Amino acid sequence: MKKGVILIILFPALLWGCLSESDSGQQLIDELNHSLQTEIMEAWYPRSVDSVYGGFLCNFTFDWQPHGPQNKMIVTQTRHLWTLSEAAQFYKSDFYRTLADHAFEFLANRMWDKESGGFYTTLSREGIPGETEFGGAKMAYGNAFGIYALVSYYNLTGKSEALDLAKQTFLWLEEYSHDPVYLGYFNVLERNGNPLSAGRIKNSPAENPEELPDYARISQKDQNTSIHVLEALTELYKVWPDERVKTRLSEMFSLISEKIVTKKGYLTLFMERNFTPISFRDSTAEVIRQNLSTDHVSFGHDIETAFLLLEADHSLNGKIAPKTLALAKKMVDHTISNGWDKENGGIYDRGYYFKGNDSITIMHDVKVWWSEAEAMNALLLMSKLFPDEPQYREYFEKQWIYIQTYQIDHKHKGWYSEGLDNSPEQLTAPKGSEWKINYHNFRTLRNCIQMLRGDHELIATGH
Repeated sequence: MKKGVILIILFPALLWGCLSESDSGQQLIDELNHSLQTEIMEAWYPRSVDSVYGGFLCNFTFDWQPHGPQNKMIVTQTRHLWTLSEAAQFYKSDFYRTLADHAFEFLANRMWDKESGGFYTTLSREGIPGETEFGGAKMAYGNAFGIYALVSYYNLTGKSEALDLAKQTFLWLEEYSHDPVYLGYFNVLERNGNPLSAGRIKNSPAENPEELPDYARISQKDQNTSIHVLEALTELYKVWPDERVKTRLSEMFSLISEKIVTKKGYLTLFMERNFTPISFRDSTAEVIRQNLSTDHVSFGHDIETAFLLLEADHSLNGKIAPKTLALAKKMVDHTISNGWDKENGGIYDRGYYFKGNDSITIMHDVKVWWSEAEAMNALLLMSKLFPDEPQYREYFEKQWIYIQTYQIDHKHKGWYSEGLDNSPEQLTAPKGSEWKINYHNFRTLRNCIQMLRGDHELIATGH
C-alpha cells in the first residue's frame, strides 16, 4: 500500500488515540454515533432499496454503484429487516421504520414458501425461486435469521403477523431441521424438508450411528448454524416464552458451551451428526491445508459466540451465571492471546493447532470486516463485566483505532471486506454482496454506544 494512503486513513484515528481519558467519554460516544449514521446507515439506505421488485439490492462496487446479479438471499434480506428495525427503535426514526415495513413485506410475501413452508435461501431479483444456484433449497441458518429479524420487527411495531411468522418459522425448523436423536439442527434442507426431514431421521436407529442410512450419516452439524440458531431463540424466547422454545434454547446453549466449545476456548467448526468433531489434525500438513475450510480456529466466530452465550444465558435466566461468564472470558482471552495482531491491531481470520504443537499457527492473516466488528463489541463488553481488568478496555480502544484506520472507507463510506493493512486490494473491492451488508457493524457500534452510556441490557441488569 502507498504510504500516502495510510497517512490519510490514519490521521483521524491518531487524533482520537491522543485524547486524554477524561475526554474520551462523550466524545467517543459521539464519534461512534457519527460513524454509525454516516459511514454505515447512510451508505446503505436508501440506495440498497429495490423499489421495483421489493426487498434490497446486495451487490455494490467500491464506490457504491449497483453491479452484477442482484439475487435476493434470505441472509441478506433478513439482516436488512433486523438492522432497520433496530435502527428505527434506536433513533426513533420514521424513515427507518418505513424501510423496515418494506423489508417485512418482502420477507413475508416473497421469501416465505407458501406451499412447503420455510424461507427460501435465494430468489432471483424478481422474486422467483429455482433460478439461482440454490434452487428452492432452504437453510436452517437463513431461517434462524428470519426468526431473529421478525422478533426485532415485532418489537418495533407490535404487529402480530410478524410474531406469528416467527413462530411459524420456529415450528417449521422444529419439524424438518431439528435432530430428535442427537439434538441440534441440520442446516441444508431441500424445499420440502428432505433429505433431513424429521420423519426420516426419527426412523433411523439412534444407538449406533454406523448403522444410519447414508442421508443421515452424512448430515453434519456446524458451529455457525448452531450459534445463529442460539441467537434467534434467545430473542424469540423473550417475546414468546413457550416451553418448546425454552427447551431448544437450553439445548443449544448446552450443546455449544459443552460440546462445540473446546477446552482451549475455541469452537469446533464442523461435527458429525452426534457432535464428534471433524478434524484433520492427525493428517499431513498438506491434507490439513486442503481441508482448512472445514477445520480451523475461527477467531471471529469464537469472540462472537462469547457474546451470544452471555445473551442466551441472560434470556433464559434473567442473569448471567458465573460459569457462563467464565466461559465467555476464556473464549475472548483465547482470541486475544492467539489471534491478535500485536503490530497493527485487529484479529486474524484463521489459525490451526498442528499436532504436537501447543501454540497456534496463523493460517490466514487477513482481517475480515465482520470479525473485527464482533471483536470490538466483545472487548468493550468484557471491560464492563470485568472492570478490574483494564486490558479489555485497552484492546477495545486499539480495536476502534484499527477499524478507523484500516476497515472504514472514509471517502466512499461503508467498510472494506478486509482490513487494508493486510489486504490493500480491498481499496477498490466491492462494498456489498449477498453475505456482506451491515448487520455486524451496525450491532457493534450501536451496542458500544449503549454500553458507554450504561444502558446495555447485559450491563444494566448485572450478573
